[in-house]
Amino acid sequence: MNLTTLKPEIDRIITDQDRNTDAKLTGICELLQSNVDYYDWVGFYFKNGDKPELKLRAYAGEPTDHTIIPFGKGICGQVAVSNANFVVPDVKAQDNYIACSIHVKAEVVIPLFVNGENIGQIDIDSHTPDPFTPEDEAFLEYVNEQVATIL
Repeated sequence: MNLTTLKPEIDRIITDQDRNTDAKLTGICELLQSNVDYYDWVGFYFKNGDKPELKLRAYAGEPTDHTIIPFGKGICGQVAVSNANFVVPDVKAQDNYIACSIHVKAEVVIPLFVNGENIGQIDIDSHTPDPFTPEDEAFLEYVNEQVATIL
């Protein structure tokens, strides 16, 4: 799958006047999860008000118990603090990993910035070991840039 072929679909979802923000976020999650073989779970987490935690807002894939993640905890919580992309080729090698499913082998989390502030992130879990490339990172940064325009 060439990820750049999904960019026009992302743009269409973002500019769809008939969808509210949550429907757009869910639509993006569903698009990515259903079109990229190794994107087994796709979700958006956002800062939960003034609390030092993230709250799950939209996702596609198996339901998760991890709807609230404290800053610093797990891969998502670390990205909330570091403001940097985090690619995990093997989740078993991470000490500070929150297991969402026994099937997850790898994860990538890309922070989402609005006006220079890290307000959330896109989180991708994969059942495939070490599937993420620099192309995935660049594509997901693009997705987050588009999402930032509707927040």
